[in-house]
Amino acid sequence: MKKLFLLSIIAVFAMSGVYAQGDLKVGVNAGLPTGDAGDAWGFNVTLDVNYLWEAGDNFKAGVATGFSHSFGKSIDTGFGSFDVEDAQFLPLAGAARFAVSDEFTLGADLGYAVGISDGNDGGFYYAPRVQYSISETLDVVLSYRGVSLDGGSFDVLNLGVQFGI
Repeated sequence: MKKLFLLSIIAVFAMSGVYAQGDLKVGVNAGLPTGDAGDAWGFNVTLDVNYLWEAGDNFKAGVATGFSHSFGKSIDTGFGSFDVEDAQFLPLAGAARFAVSDEFTLGADLGYAVGISDGNDGGFYYAPRVQYSISETLDVVLSYRGVSLDGGSFDVLNLGVQFGI
């Protein structure tokens, strides 16, 4: 199932240049794991890539992917300490953006996050976001990224910049 979904996303990216002219954006984010993830992971860096097409007045839709890396903490149990392995995800998602004004955009990415690190199966991926446009090619982005896992979730609050290419 994961391979079929990945192949579908690749096909959409490949055909995007053939059928429609869209916007390619790349973002870099820093974040803090929250909730259950905040207990074992201390810091997150994320690279985002999305390709969006005009779908209506003030509305764009498309595909999104990227790479998320959360750094594990060293945890003291009282009997000794152990290091938590880093957690990595590759999200594959559909993306939607609604321009509330010339400066502010609300959006969300929904899909599946493939678990890259050992013992990480991945899960349903959701990422609501708010963007503030500084210029035509530069946005500041605040996002909340979550991956639903068996028995919990892996959540990160991110702040970053996004560049239009």
